Amino acid sequence: MNEPQTSHPSAHGSPHTKNIGMAIVAYILFFVPLLTDAKDDPFVKYHVKQGLILFIGYLVAWAVGMIPFIGWFFLLPLLNLFLFILLIVGIINAAQGEQKPLPIIGKYADGFKF
Repeated sequence: MNEPQTSHPSAHGSPHTKNIGMAIVAYILFFVPLLTDAKDDPFVKYHVKQGLILFIGYLVAWAVGMIPFIGWFFLLPLLNLFLFILLIVGIINAAQGEQKPLPIIGKYADGFKF
């Protein structure tokens, strides 16, 4: 079922149609919006890229967590907490119709072209 599109003013005050529901989904399963018509929406693409960089962050955290003892008991919990906070920040930004990069890791999302 498709989420209704809502209209929010952009940063310049002009109305801009955004698919907020798919932008939020991009943080949970980044590839799902790419399988729908929402893939053509620049707002959704922005959040898909942010969701992809967050997913890569979780893979890095998992790899670091494989380090015996230090990774298991110290690094992995801290990295997971940090990434969870970024996930919440991304969802809030998407729900508010904003295109803000995630702190620290968001700047790397611009490197993805699709």
